[in-house]
Amino acid sequence: MSSVSQGLGIDIGGSGIKGAPVNLDTGVLLAERVRIETPQPATPEAVAGVVKEVLDQFGWRGCVGCTFPAVVQRGITMTAANVDDGWIDLDADALLENVTGRPVHLLNDADAAGVAEMQYGAGRGQSGVVIVLTLGTGIGSAIFNKGVLMPNTEFGHLEMRGKTAERRASDRVRKKNNLSWVKWAARLEEYLRRMEDLFWPDLFILGGGVSKHHQHFLPLMRIRTPLVPAALRNEAGIVGAARAAIAAESQRKSEITTAAD
Repeated sequence: MSSVSQGLGIDIGGSGIKGAPVNLDTGVLLAERVRIETPQPATPEAVAGVVKEVLDQFGWRGCVGCTFPAVVQRGITMTAANVDDGWIDLDADALLENVTGRPVHLLNDADAAGVAEMQYGAGRGQSGVVIVLTLGTGIGSAIFNKGVLMPNTEFGHLEMRGKTAERRASDRVRKKNNLSWVKWAARLEEYLRRMEDLFWPDLFILGGGVSKHHQHFLPLMRIRTPLVPAALRNEAGIVGAARAAIAAESQRKSEITTAAD
C-alpha cells in the first residue's frame, strides 16, 4: 500500500470545473486533471452536479476541497460577484455534500492558490508578509503573515482612478482593451505600489494564467517589494483546495473528539 498522503481538489471557475487527486507531500497531481465546462447558468445545483461528475470519474470517496470565486465563511458563500446570485448566503458545503455524498470543504479560489504557493511553490519558506495575487477575469488575493492565511481578502476591489483595481489591471482588461505589455504593466505597477503603501509586504507572488507570460511584464515593474511569478500556475487552485480540505477535516474530527470527551 502506498504511503503517499493524498487529497483531491476541485477548482470551480467561470468557464471550467477542474479536478485531480494530489500528492500532499509534494503538491504534484497524481493523475491528469479532469475538466468539464461550467454549466450556464452556473446555479448551485448545476455546479454541484458537475462536481459529482468529476469525483465519480476518479472514484474518489474521501473528503474534497473545492475552490469558489466568492467570499466563503464556514462553508457559506457570502458573495456572487461573477457567478449566479443563487450562491449568495448559501450553505454551499452542505449542498455539495448532499449532492456528492462526500465531505466537502469550500474556500475562496485565491486563498486556495495562495495556500498551494506557500506550501509548495514560490512562497515556500517565506516567514514574513506575503501577498499572492491571481490575475485573470478579476484580481484575486491572499495574504499570509508568518505562513498563516487571513482568508477572504478582496484586494482586487481597491479603488484605482474611480474604478475597482480589477477593472483597470486584470488580465481580462488587458485582453479586452488590447493593451500592450508595457501599458498593462504600468497599470499593474500602480496597483502594486498602492498595495505596498497599505501592507508593506515582504514578497508579492503573481499567479493566474498570465503568469506563464511573466517575462513580458515582470521586468518592467519598478517597485520596492520583491516580485516573483507563481510556481504552480493553473494547478494551484486544485492543489491548495486538496491541502486545505485535509486540514479542515482533521480539525473537524479533532473538535468532535474534544466535544465527546
